[in-house]
Amino acid sequence: MRYPFIWVVAFACTIPIVCHCQDPLQDPQTVDKVSGFPTRLLDKISGQDATLQRQLTRQTEKYLARLARKEQKLKARLYRLDSAKAASLYTQDPQLQYQRLSQQLRQDSATTVRSMGPEYLPYADSLKGMLAFLNKNPQVVNSNPALAAQMQSSLTQFQQLQTRLQDADAIKQFVQNRKAQIQQYLSQYTNLPPGIGSVFKGYNQEAYYYAEQVRQYRQMLNDPGKMLQTALGLLRNVPAFTTFMKQNGFLAGLLSVPAGYGTDQGLVGLQSRDQVSAIINGQVGQGGSAGAAAMQGSLDAAQQDITKMQNKLSSLGGGSGDMDMPNFTPNHQRTRTIFQRLEYGMNLQTQQSYYLFPTTIDIGISVGYKISDKSTAGIGVSYKTGWGNSFQHIQVSSQGAGLRSFIDIKAKKSFYVTGGFEYNYQPIASSTKINDPLNWTRSGLIGISKIVSMKTRFFKSTKIQLLWDFLSYYQEPQQQPIKFRVGYNF
Repeated sequence: MRYPFIWVVAFACTIPIVCHCQDPLQDPQTVDKVSGFPTRLLDKISGQDATLQRQLTRQTEKYLARLARKEQKLKARLYRLDSAKAASLYTQDPQLQYQRLSQQLRQDSATTVRSMGPEYLPYADSLKGMLAFLNKNPQVVNSNPALAAQMQSSLTQFQQLQTRLQDADAIKQFVQNRKAQIQQYLSQYTNLPPGIGSVFKGYNQEAYYYAEQVRQYRQMLNDPGKMLQTALGLLRNVPAFTTFMKQNGFLAGLLSVPAGYGTDQGLVGLQSRDQVSAIINGQVGQGGSAGAAAMQGSLDAAQQDITKMQNKLSSLGGGSGDMDMPNFTPNHQRTRTIFQRLEYGMNLQTQQSYYLFPTTIDIGISVGYKISDKSTAGIGVSYKTGWGNSFQHIQVSSQGAGLRSFIDIKAKKSFYVTGGFEYNYQPIASSTKINDPLNWTRSGLIGISKIVSMKTRFFKSTKIQLLWDFLSYYQEPQQQPIKFRVGYNF
């Protein structure tokens, strides 16, 4: 058995597949009505698709402009190095090439979807099928003419977004091909000037981040949401919708569904599971006691061949058609929006009573901006609550507020180096004016933080901090220099 995996494929393909199908006696034109369909979903789809389309177009234009500047700079340096050879690489003006791509993306208003991209998006396929089905059968939800027009508008908007993603995938492929051409051209030089290498590295980084940006938009398109899940759950109970998806889904165009699929007539002539098992056992039994060992050896050899092919693909720069392995450490925050990079948190800090001040608890809230995967900077405010001097003398009071700033830089694993600067307002008995400089103290903090990830609905992580206030020795009255804080990020 030289190709044992053929037997495995044959065995899998001949297993009878039982699925829920429409009763052949039922009239295919009869469509049941659905109650409780979330009609607000159509407005949400139109608004979300329009927003994603604008963002994708704007981001693509920005990346193309950056790539054009990088290549124009690279062109100037290569011409200074060897103008005759560089002319073979730049048969066209790179600025015009990227401008043409940007213009085509902006002006493309087609609604024909030729490809779903490098990977199948099940929810996007289901969403498109749902909109197309409702557009042809608006009476399933409501016979209101305004709702029917809204269904058509949602379907058109969704198809335009898919067209934009098609264009973005084509641009991404162009950039990857262009990068490969430049890399092949530069490989003929053994010693390149440092400036050329750094410019090409910048081009390579922009190409990688654009591919990641397109991948994130594809993931957002495939995010179902609760309303879509509810709508699909209701429509799956309608036999006409199941039949429609089998005939019009994206997979139906790739894998044609034979007539009578899933019925008893469609299974005529197929071998049963027992028959296939008997054939395999008969083939193995011909080898005697060593038959099973021989099959296992063939399977191991096939697995080794697959591993070699995977290693070869990895050495060429990627493991799949949509992967572009970077030769640098990427910053995954670059492809996120500003709001996606924000991190909200709160923390608590206690302080013992001293001088005329009672025991206090500082409650702080903060918002951080992730500069990179390893660093976060942010600002915050705090409120100081007094609890008296002892358990026998508990008295809740307001003891001031504070302004904070901080930065966290990852050191190792879940440990971070933390720094910060704070202004704390705590009025003393002799002065209660907020603008009195005696009421404000400065704190300079440095220390370590440990961030532990949490898988809860509200909190993403727990943050434990041990900080040293190196400005506490200049405060009047002096406060404790060591601060311990426990917080949560959400």
